[in-house]
Amino acid sequence: MVRSLEQMTMRKVYLRILPFAALTYFMCYLDRINVGFAALTMNKDIGLDAATYGMAAGCFFWGYVLVEVPSNIILEKVGARLWIARIMITWGIISGCTAFATGAYSFLAIRFMLGLAEAGLFPGFVLYFTYWFPDKHRARVNSGFTLALPIAVALGAPISTSLLSLDGFLGLKGWQCMYVFEAIPTVLIGLAVLFIMTDSPEKATWLQSEERNWLTTRMRGERRQIESQHRMSLLSSFLDPKVIWLCINYAGIVTASLGMLLFLPTIIKQLGVSNMEVGWVTMIPYTIGAISMVLCGWLSDRLGDRRWLLFATCVLSTIGLIIAGLTIGTWWSVVGMSIAAAGFYGTKGPFWSMPTMFLTGAAAASGIAWINSFGNLGGFFGPTIVGWAKDMTGSFAGGLYALAACALISALVSLFTLRIPSSVRSGELAPAE
Repeated sequence: MVRSLEQMTMRKVYLRILPFAALTYFMCYLDRINVGFAALTMNKDIGLDAATYGMAAGCFFWGYVLVEVPSNIILEKVGARLWIARIMITWGIISGCTAFATGAYSFLAIRFMLGLAEAGLFPGFVLYFTYWFPDKHRARVNSGFTLALPIAVALGAPISTSLLSLDGFLGLKGWQCMYVFEAIPTVLIGLAVLFIMTDSPEKATWLQSEERNWLTTRMRGERRQIESQHRMSLLSSFLDPKVIWLCINYAGIVTASLGMLLFLPTIIKQLGVSNMEVGWVTMIPYTIGAISMVLCGWLSDRLGDRRWLLFATCVLSTIGLIIAGLTIGTWWSVVGMSIAAAGFYGTKGPFWSMPTMFLTGAAAASGIAWINSFGNLGGFFGPTIVGWAKDMTGSFAGGLYALAACALISALVSLFTLRIPSSVRSGELAPAE
């Protein structure tokens, strides 16, 4: 009876929360990375070279880092529904304003403000899942949520490149149309958040009373188990060695993945294909990444393993980037980047299940946000490194090798430092008060 109650409850929770959460992250990532497709025509129009573009595009992450932690703490205080709606509406408006950039400085400023607006969405949802999903579901739900990321690139690629063809529509350039038309749905979904999201299981009127009571008891019991072994204050969550190593690991992953992502359309364009064909080819690595993400998330929960899968996927990313660098300028480089994408996105489920193995409450809000914000500094350094290498050498190969070194560092960190035992033991849950 207990098992069937769990199955019925979690089925409703998955169907209610995960698809809508994934939709919000889809729009988030689409509005974040459409700059890579806009660069095919925008850079010439507003006078950006590869190094300037890489640095300015990466300034998004400085804004992101500055307010990520306070944003997540506010979310825990005021509730996910109000705060995530605020995040989506403001970033949608600012993303649309990128259409009106006129040069390097205005482009840089808008990207910085976009980071300020969007900060808190991803760690906010990771925290939000800890209110609704027991520990044994975490890798799957995190993978299902972040599945929106490669899908945003795979589907966003042909959408964005097709919008580039709207030159002259309403007196706008094609890249301007792309920014505006992709921003409008974000604002509308942000308004929908106010009516669809529920802050906690206690408020879930869409669950039956016995389902609501079971889930509330289960989540409180797991939290008590974790706190009995790892109780941590908000301040100490910044200094805990496990948190610091997770920060370093994630920084390597993000540096490598976003360094490749923001230049992927330009690298593919060098193969002599049209802008529209760039969009279709870009789908390949990220479709493979999506498959890897689902598989690794399922496997991580199935095996009860986080660390070794994280290590394996980081190694896979390293190998893929090296292959891409060795074969740059040929179609084999797409194979290498596809292997790298499988590694990058395969890390998501195992990695984001690790912080919640020892963080709860305010410490979870600050610790998860700190890991994500520190790691996302890689979103500045990755594109900057690749753009600088391209301008210095005339080739993207050197930049890809540098990204491979970052992925390798992440692999070594996961191998030697991330031994985090689970604090939740099935069948031994502490009773809820």
